[in-house]
Order: sequence, then structure tokens, then C-alpha cells
Amino acid sequence: MINFLHFLIRDTFCYPPYVSFSLLLYSHLPTAIIALSVGIFLLIKNKELKTKIFFFLSLAFFLFALGDLTEWFAFLGRDTVMFARSIIELIDPILFVLASYFLFVLIKKRDVRLIYKIIWLLPLVPLIIRAIIGLNLTGYNWQICEVVESTFSANYIFFIDLFYMISAIIFAGWSIIKGKGNRKEITIASIGVCAFIVLFFVMEYIFSGYILSGVFDYNYFIYAFFGMPILIGFLGYLIVKYKEFDIKLIATQALVWALVALIGAQFFFVKVPINFILTGVTFIAVIIFGQLLVKSVKKEIEQKEQLEVLLAQRESLTHLVTHKVKGSFTRSKYIFAEMLEGTFGKLSKELKDMAEKGLKSDNDGIETVDLVLNAANLQTGTVKYDMRPIDFKEIVSHFVDELKGRAESKGLKFETDIKDENYNILGDAFWLKEVVHNLIDNSVRYTKEGSIKVGLERKENKILFYVKDTGIGITDEDKKNLFKEGGRGKDSVKVNVDSTGYGLFTVKLIVDAHKGRIWAESEGENKGSAFFVELNA
Repeated sequence: MINFLHFLIRDTFCYPPYVSFSLLLYSHLPTAIIALSVGIFLLIKNKELKTKIFFFLSLAFFLFALGDLTEWFAFLGRDTVMFARSIIELIDPILFVLASYFLFVLIKKRDVRLIYKIIWLLPLVPLIIRAIIGLNLTGYNWQICEVVESTFSANYIFFIDLFYMISAIIFAGWSIIKGKGNRKEITIASIGVCAFIVLFFVMEYIFSGYILSGVFDYNYFIYAFFGMPILIGFLGYLIVKYKEFDIKLIATQALVWALVALIGAQFFFVKVPINFILTGVTFIAVIIFGQLLVKSVKKEIEQKEQLEVLLAQRESLTHLVTHKVKGSFTRSKYIFAEMLEGTFGKLSKELKDMAEKGLKSDNDGIETVDLVLNAANLQTGTVKYDMRPIDFKEIVSHFVDELKGRAESKGLKFETDIKDENYNILGDAFWLKEVVHNLIDNSVRYTKEGSIKVGLERKENKILFYVKDTGIGITDEDKKNLFKEGGRGKDSVKVNVDSTGYGLFTVKLIVDAHKGRIWAESEGENKGSAFFVELNA
């Protein structure tokens, strides 16, 4: 096949002897077609911004590959080749721009502000102007089959490509470091996009010899085109693992057949019989293992969907049961309250004591139900935070005054260390009250003797709130589940029979929503504990 192609276009194809003809076609045609096919496929299935950006990225890559290949066909004429070269001079940096834009939207799940888009695109303006007035190219050398571009354009494209590449790498690194719950997903997306950009840049400027010698060795630049299949592979993993683009199983099938097509394309370029056999074996193996992968993914997706249904049913059941229970507690609470107010006549001391205990029990029950409901709503994102400027010191001082008497009635020494600073923050006062109340209340509950210390201080742009006590402490085993759903300590019910394990879980959800962090320290069982909350000032 390769000899036939040589014979067919031997008088119309111009390339230096060191360039592999088969590798040239193989690197351009299959990768370009697969990239555009995946881009169109994703766009049809999903109309989100990130999908549209990837479509334009794949389209730009397709045009770049065709334009670059056009340069090697002499029969098209000088004007056509020069025009193709002029176009790919513009598409080159656009590939870096679109890849960086795609990475941002993929990670941040939102668009870039218009002003930043304008600033980001400004470096392209001089290049576009020079292309329009014909200053980016100076001629064509038929002996070496190479368009001669101006030194300014070549160097300018190099520097803006370098700028966009470094910007993407820095943004990816920063996002991975700052990423929280979705750090692994961010890492996969960053590696995929950065691999595409870096491979393109390295092969175009470094391995090709452009930077070191100033002489362009096209034999290395051919490998730059294989960055796109790498990017598509990482996107496939995101689609399957994290349901990115919301395409699920059909994306796996499309990617498997894209890989089959990429390997199958080698049949048109192999020369040696043994290579033909090896390619055939690889081709069949990919089909077999590809189908096994599709079946495996299908099973995994079905299991995940079943789990989601069960979780949704559990959530619905939780709300139903807790509302019913809360309703029962509330009705009996009013009965006890009416009894204590004398609605049913004067009560004996025994009945009054029983009514007071009943009222307290109902209040505790309602508090527990609210705790579970709040945790469920916070976890699912049902709660919308009302972020406003508030004085965090006022919240802490309020609960210090409210709970100090209860601590002292247990014989505990209650200390405060609130520095005289500015504690203004942006937050939801209602939910931050839950945080402060829960941590101080826990210390009072779980400290039998000794002392409790509540502190508040400011360190530059951070506000640190802490509660330290001499209570039951935290074991190493308990630390692992401390802030997880239902993660109460193994001995907590011995001190507090109403412990649910939802208190600290709720606190962490609230602190996370305020872009803060919470942690606990303890030397071990019966050695006290300290809880810290850090918020942005």
C-alpha cells in the first residue's frame, strides 16, 4: 500500500528525504479525523460551554493538520501552499488559547469574565494584522519543501505559545493544590490538557531543533500531533469515571472504536509483512479488550445508577421519617408545656417534675431531628447560604455568655481569651452560630472535670476560633471518622446517650461552605481535646 501511494503521487508530493512519508500521513490524517469526530460527537450529545470549546479545539486541530499536510503537496501550487501555511500560522497559537480556555472551564465549571477574555486574546492581535497584510511569510523554498516565514513572526509565535503554555501549567498546578473534594478529577483534567499543550510545544520548538540551532527538523514535529489522542484518552477517563459531559456508556464505545480506527489506519502505512501481522494482532486484541471494557463500564454504570436511586430513596425516607418524628415530638412538647402552664389545673410536684422531664426530652428529640435534617440538606446542597458581612466576635461572645453558666454549674472552670481585633467576615450568621454553639456545647458535654477555654484571635487575613478542654479526649481511631457522617467516638454515647455523630459532620459542611477549615487535636483518651476553626477575614 505504501509503495502504491508513493507511485501515485511521486511527482506531486514534495518532502525532504529524512521525513517518513508513512509517519507523516499516519500522524496527520487519523488523529485529525478522530479529533474532529469526537468533537462533533460530544457537541451533539452535550451543549455545555466546555463541550463547545472542545469542539472548536478539535476543529482547529483538524484544520491545522490538513493545512500542515497541504504544505507537502507540490501540485497544489505555490499560492495554495502559502495560503495554507498562513492559516496554520494563526491556528498554532489559537490551539494553545483554546486548550487553556478548555482547561479553565473544565476545572472551574464556569466561564471566564469578558474582560479577562479580551486581555487573554490581545497577544493574537499583532499576529492577525501581520497575516492580513501579508508580513508573516516571505517566500517558499521548493528545494527543501519549506515555507519561509519572517523572523519576527516565528519568534513572536514562539513566545506567545510559551506564554499560554506556562499559564496553563501554573493554573493547573494551583488548581490541584487548592482542589478539595474533586482534586483527583482536577488532576486528570490537568494532565490531559497539559500533556497535549506541552507535547505540541516541545516537539515544535525543542526536539525540532528550533530553539537550539534555529534550524527546523520536521521529523520531530510530526510527533506533536499524537498529543490529541492522549488528550482524548484522558477525557474518556473523565467521562467514564466522573460522568464528565454527562455521556456515560456511549462515550466509552465511541472512544474504543476511535482507538480501533487509529490502529486500523496503520494497515495503509506498514511496509514489512511482519509489521502487518503484528498490527493485525494488535487490531484484533484492541477490539476484544475494547468490548470487554465496554461491558465492564456498562456494569459499573448500572451499579452506580442503582446506588444513586437507593441514595435518593434513603434521602426521601430520611426526610419523611424525621418530619413525622419531629411532628410527634412537637405535639407532645406542647402538651407538656400546657401542663406546666396550668392549663389542665394545678399539678402535684411529682407530675410537674415528670412534665418538665418530658418537655426536656421532647426538646432534645426535636434538636436531634433538626440536626439530622440539617446535615442531609447541607450535604445535598439544598441549603442556600445568605452571605453577608458579620462580626464573628459577637457570635462567639453570645454563646460564651449562654453556655458559661452551664459549664460552671458542673464545676468546670470556664476561660475566654478573645483578643481585641477586627473579626468581620463574610458569612451566614445563622449557620455560623451552629458551628460555635456545637463546639462549645460539645466541650461542656464531654468534660467531666477541669476546664474549658474558648479563644478567638486574628492572624493577618485569617480568623482563628478554638475551644480547648480537659475532657474525654480523642483516640487515634476516632480521629479517622471525627468529621464524617455518623462519625461519633466509640465512647461518646457513654457520656452523651443522645450522640448521633451528625454534629461535627454538620459543622464541617458549614465551615467548608465558608471556604474555611476545621481540625481537632488531642493527645489521646482522657487527655482533653482542642477544636480549631479557621475562617477568612
